[in-house]
Amino acid sequence: MLFQSDDTALSRRLLKLTSLLDVAKAMSAERDLDLLLPLILYEASKVVEADRCSLFIMDRERNELWSKVAQGSKNEIRLPVGSGIAGQVASTGAVINIPDAYADERFNRSFDTSSGYHTQTILCVPMRDASGEVTGVIQALNKRNGRIFDAEDEELLLALGANAAGAIENALLHEEINRLFEGFVSASVVAIEARDPSTAGHSERVANLTVALAQALEHNATGPYANIRFSPMELQELRYASLLHDFGKVGVREAVLVKAEKLYPHELDMLRARFQVARKDLQLQSYRRRLAAVKLRGDKAMPEIEAEEEARLGEELKRLDEVLEFTLVCNRPTVLAQGGFERLQDVAQLTYTDAFGQDLPLLQPQEVRSLSITRGTLSHEERKEIESHVDHTYRFLSQIPWTRTLRRVPEIAYAHHEKLDGTGYPRAIPSKTIPVQSKMMAITDIYDALTASDRPYKKAVPHTLAVDILSREAQSGQLDRDLLSVFNEAEIVRKVLGRAK
Repeated sequence: MLFQSDDTALSRRLLKLTSLLDVAKAMSAERDLDLLLPLILYEASKVVEADRCSLFIMDRERNELWSKVAQGSKNEIRLPVGSGIAGQVASTGAVINIPDAYADERFNRSFDTSSGYHTQTILCVPMRDASGEVTGVIQALNKRNGRIFDAEDEELLLALGANAAGAIENALLHEEINRLFEGFVSASVVAIEARDPSTAGHSERVANLTVALAQALEHNATGPYANIRFSPMELQELRYASLLHDFGKVGVREAVLVKAEKLYPHELDMLRARFQVARKDLQLQSYRRRLAAVKLRGDKAMPEIEAEEEARLGEELKRLDEVLEFTLVCNRPTVLAQGGFERLQDVAQLTYTDAFGQDLPLLQPQEVRSLSITRGTLSHEERKEIESHVDHTYRFLSQIPWTRTLRRVPEIAYAHHEKLDGTGYPRAIPSKTIPVQSKMMAITDIYDALTASDRPYKKAVPHTLAVDILSREAQSGQLDRDLLSVFNEAEIVRKVLGRAK
């Protein structure tokens, strides 16, 4: 019988040690603190055969212990280091093993009173990191079957606490890294939007729409994307790439970035000033003609001369004002009517006389080129400068030491303006080399750019028209029609933005 009892005890100990190894592996693999802490408590209760356990982590800045996972409690608990049994263990680093809680003056009965629980035995041990520093406390209550915690329980719980301390430290470090990345991404988005306040919220909306589209693919049972699935880390990678897809705009001149009309404000001011000089020139020429006419026809003809010149000057000023108004129409980001560009060339031939008697053109050659832009407000060179933001984005994001799970952020952001037919930018790469994440972002980026609130250089379009534009681009082979079908059928816009714009 003695040998059988020893064999049974040895088997129990081996089982517990094996359990410790298993939980050590599980803890080292878990990076989510909200999942790790309950796992530690469950295994601690099992290893020392306790009714329930609590885990407290040291908050050195506030000199407190805190716990958001205490079995039997739904609320976060905070207590000063040195206060109560857990606080004393954290302060001294010594194990406290109490066989009869109510007979020990260190035990605070208030929890039992408020919860209706009856504490009998307590085992409280420190958690130490690799350097031996106390980082927290594990507290076990009520050994099962009415027994008391023994030396073996102390040894096992200390071993588990050491493993737990390392796992918690890794999880907290992982959280800090995540917060660091989140803070960096948020600051980057602020920097982007500071360059062009009219686009505020664009990056966040594109990120939300793109992630929602990726999640919707999980419910897609047909087509080329029927089996595609994104892990939580892949969704985070996609979100970061979407939030930072326009970061390269910080490398584009602000004047080009927010250019609302074909001429820059300072260019328009100079043009208006030139028309004012031309106006004064017409008035001066009129008074010179009046003086010459009086000399020729005499003072008695003054009323008749005045009437003739006022009528002539009025017509000349009217024509000049019409030319200015036409020029201002050309300056807006609108398509000119038939013959508009021919008339612009005629206006380019008009001159005025400056203060030195020189005949100068009303419109400078550069102004004529800008006013002749057929679509939007940007010249070919300026459009290329805007498009260069993708290269800037890629170069910037490639400098960041992303973690293994986020390493494709630069690649995904780099391809969000590429087209399936190879007509996109900046690399004009074919469809098969464009990541599916970039194909999704292309759809959401265009949709939000079309439907976003009015900007200085364009008006917002309604949801229905935006969907029609996306459909036309998909039919022409520029956007992925299968992804667009999921985007529409899953009602991504309604689910993310609350309504169809």
